[in-house]
Amino acid sequence: MSHTNAEITEGIRAKAAELLSSGEVAVFLGFIEGSIPMTLRPFVARRPEDAERFVWNSFCVMNLANYLPSLLKSLEPPRGLRDPVPAGPLPKVGVVATGCWSRNIVVQMQERQVDRKRLVILGVSSRGMVDRKKVMAMTGGREIFKVEEGEHTLKISGSDYGLEIDRWSVVRDNCKSCVHPDPVIFDYKIGPDSNRKADDRFAQIEVIEAMTVDERWAWFKNEIASCIRCYACRNACPLCYCPTCFVDDSRPQWVGKSIDPTDTALFHILRAFHCAGRCTDCGACESACPMGIKMRLFTKKLEKDVFELFGVEAGLDPLIQPPLVTYRPDDPQGFVIIKEKNKA
Repeated sequence: MSHTNAEITEGIRAKAAELLSSGEVAVFLGFIEGSIPMTLRPFVARRPEDAERFVWNSFCVMNLANYLPSLLKSLEPPRGLRDPVPAGPLPKVGVVATGCWSRNIVVQMQERQVDRKRLVILGVSSRGMVDRKKVMAMTGGREIFKVEEGEHTLKISGSDYGLEIDRWSVVRDNCKSCVHPDPVIFDYKIGPDSNRKADDRFAQIEVIEAMTVDERWAWFKNEIASCIRCYACRNACPLCYCPTCFVDDSRPQWVGKSIDPTDTALFHILRAFHCAGRCTDCGACESACPMGIKMRLFTKKLEKDVFELFGVEAGLDPLIQPPLVTYRPDDPQGFVIIKEKNKA
């Protein structure tokens, strides 16, 4: 383990144990080792001794904010869907948050899915998380038995081979284009600040924008062609907490449930627009996708549009509303298509 990851791991374990021992939080949400290499899994610690299981490394790719709304409700007295929140004080949850995860917590606060008073946030600056699919591609498909992370390298070993690669070469695309690696809200800070900032955050989108309309449509259809509609992207998304998702609704049925290309395209387009002005480009959707679809580029395009049209980035200020739920008289309207009446 690198000394930076070791420092952060020890910091998380110590603070989580302290918070659980004092009763300041009822549970603490972090990561523990998974059952196969390059996978960590979210874990809810309920006792101080559970905190010793927490770990931190470059494979903490799932966004922990995704679990907060349901975890907070699980600690409340039982109530109906439309019943008011019980009177406090209610149990608190401790959680680890990087830059994008903390921005998702802010979005959840803006949308009243979580109460800041019930959260104790341990901020961790992200060094960039590793894309396990990139690592697997570098081994030529050979099975990986073990991965050891150094400060700037990954040592990979299998049954008949060993390989050392540069860590940054396999960092996720969203982390390489990140401009907010440090947490925007926290109660305690663990580990060093990040000193990195992407030069061109929208470079991938500009390549697609340079295509013709037909080329863009062909790129989109090719990208989603392998989708099996498993909804892993939706389930990993910290923005998906509608009581009934539009893909599950049957009255009315907004979108077909098959893998017909039209149904699949409609699902991805609607999901992307649902995240407009809210997505923080955490990359959890792509990391969860078993088919390797680059669907974060869909939401990244909308992130770029919202930034250019409204000058707003998701999750930076808990005191303002997301841009698409508010209105200003001077809002840009150039994208509105106005059909002229029949001319004489």
